[in-house]
Amino acid sequence: MKFYRSHILIGIDNTSLEAGVKEIEAALRTELDKNNLSDEINILETGSFGYFGTGVSMMVYPEQTTYVDVKVEDIPEIVEEHFLKGRKVSRLILNTNLLKKYNFNYKRRIVLDNSGKIDPENIEEYIGLGGYEAWEKALINLKPEEIVNEVKASGLRGRGGAGFPTGLKWSFTAPIKAEQKLVVINADEGEPGTFKDRLIMEGDPHKLLEGLMIACYAVGATKAYIYIRGEYKLCIERLEKAIAQAKEYGILGENIFNSGFDLDIMIKIGAGAYICGEETALIESMEGNRGEPRSKPPFPGVKGAWELPTVVNNVETIANVPAIIKNGAAWFTEHGVEGCTGTKVYTMMGDVNLPGLCEVDMGTPLRTIIDQYSGGMKDDRKFKGALVGGAAGVFLSDKLLDVKMDYNSLEEYAAVLGSGAILVMNDDVDMVEMLWSVIRFFRHEACGKCSPCTKGNEVLYTLVSKFRNGEGCEEDLDQMIEISQAMLDASFCPLGQSLIMPVKSAIENFREDFLMKIK
Repeated sequence: MKFYRSHILIGIDNTSLEAGVKEIEAALRTELDKNNLSDEINILETGSFGYFGTGVSMMVYPEQTTYVDVKVEDIPEIVEEHFLKGRKVSRLILNTNLLKKYNFNYKRRIVLDNSGKIDPENIEEYIGLGGYEAWEKALINLKPEEIVNEVKASGLRGRGGAGFPTGLKWSFTAPIKAEQKLVVINADEGEPGTFKDRLIMEGDPHKLLEGLMIACYAVGATKAYIYIRGEYKLCIERLEKAIAQAKEYGILGENIFNSGFDLDIMIKIGAGAYICGEETALIESMEGNRGEPRSKPPFPGVKGAWELPTVVNNVETIANVPAIIKNGAAWFTEHGVEGCTGTKVYTMMGDVNLPGLCEVDMGTPLRTIIDQYSGGMKDDRKFKGALVGGAAGVFLSDKLLDVKMDYNSLEEYAAVLGSGAILVMNDDVDMVEMLWSVIRFFRHEACGKCSPCTKGNEVLYTLVSKFRNGEGCEEDLDQMIEISQAMLDASFCPLGQSLIMPVKSAIENFREDFLMKIK
């Protein structure tokens, strides 16, 4: 085994690729060669480190120094100062106090525990950290119904937004007798500000595959699809490579582990319509049709893609499954709170010092997530509010800064976890502008299947634009809530039904922002 005095981890994800990480890595290798350091310094590619807005980032071990916003022209200085003279390049170092507030918290992470630590394109590194042990245990030692019951006992709820119990969902499909069943991973992720699934797939694609394999065996599916939006090119590349590696190692394919169980996993690329995040619209798109929601019942678990029993689960949901099967349901329930077990991955954006991903126990207060996992408020500005749950979420005021972030606690305030996106806003943010952006998005993404949603979005956009232009009146606010309520009652699918949450919460919690536009 070869020993190095230092290891450089370079975070490669979609964002850093756009920032030129490959050119920077090549320059680093060239500079190390030039200084005869290639045998002493090891360069390793990994997934995202989690925090955003820092360009190309690299971590040096064992020094535990994090360089950010690295450019090609910085490489000679880094090599000379850090690796030849033993002096850190202070101007490129991420603020240590901020990094402490980002708090990787690896001991409590479940979904992101490998992200930023392993090479996501190397199956051996995943196996080296216990990867695919849960799959082997499930296939060799457990019966399908035992797996379903274990997931039920864990209390795992869907992480795509609805929070439906995962084990219960599987139990609808598992007993059905059919020549073929399907499991579909919803990796569409079309909501603004939501990128958790992308980074999970970019940073640890084998974990998703392992969870998917277990789900297929549990419900009796011999074929699975990962429905992923076409813009996620790096995710697609890494998943294709992970599938090929799994087949090469005999972990996927025919007669896996000599069990007699066959499984095929395919990638289905979507065209990027937000409506295809709804499971029946996703299925329509998979079949080659226009992405529009279907009538329910029958539900997909009974009659889904190509009229086959189909389980549809979100990326983050399935990424929890290997840990549950490997460690047991009781271990999983040690995370989170009663009724909302496990952890939750959040995408932190807006006026925080370290935007990006964080994974914390369910039930962690919003204030703690901001202060201890996102570096606190940017420029020490005052917290005004947060849009929690993505575009289809709720605008929370500073009165709810200490609300516990779990399905049940938020339900008390008519709020939702949704996609896990949290947009933090300081006291200078205009909530009229924020609501206008949300409504504009929904107006653009309405599929046109039903009039309440299509017409309702048009009227809401007209009304909120009046306030944006200084032409609104107080009666318009009441009308916006009434229209949103009518959309909730009459729209065909959740796209139209969910506008009531951002509209009502923005108007009720930040009414003064709208009245100021009138004044």
